[in-house]
Amino acid sequence: MFSVWTLALFALAYTCLLFAIAWYGDRRSARSQQALNNPWLYSLTLAVYCTSWTFFGAVGQAANNGWEFLPIYLGPMLIFIFATPMLFKILAIGKQQGITSIADFIASRYGKSQPLAILITLVAIAGTIPYITLQLRAVTMAFDTL
Repeated sequence: MFSVWTLALFALAYTCLLFAIAWYGDRRSARSQQALNNPWLYSLTLAVYCTSWTFFGAVGQAANNGWEFLPIYLGPMLIFIFATPMLFKILAIGKQQGITSIADFIASRYGKSQPLAILITLVAIAGTIPYITLQLRAVTMAFDTL
């Protein structure tokens, strides 16, 4: 239905839009408390969370196993409802120590150990490979559908 160039142009425009939103959000970071109470933040967070994981994970699991898909959504909701003080403490520690990644966070708890940070980074990369594969599969299926 669409030509390859049209799809490429849409993908480029979408990527530029995402970078523009990130740039704007970075510029407004000085008013971070105001941003935390913004409903757009939660909406965009859910949009990121509910990407191909929902398409391939939750929908397929719901179709095959019924209510067993519920923990996919229940876990994050329970964290935001009951563990908000812990999340704010993690944010405060991150700002205080200049932490930018999970590897930095864990390594800082053990004396800023560089070998530990490398190990955590490798584990995180290994853990995200299936998700990246799922994202690429979703892009391929969407491209084939269009």
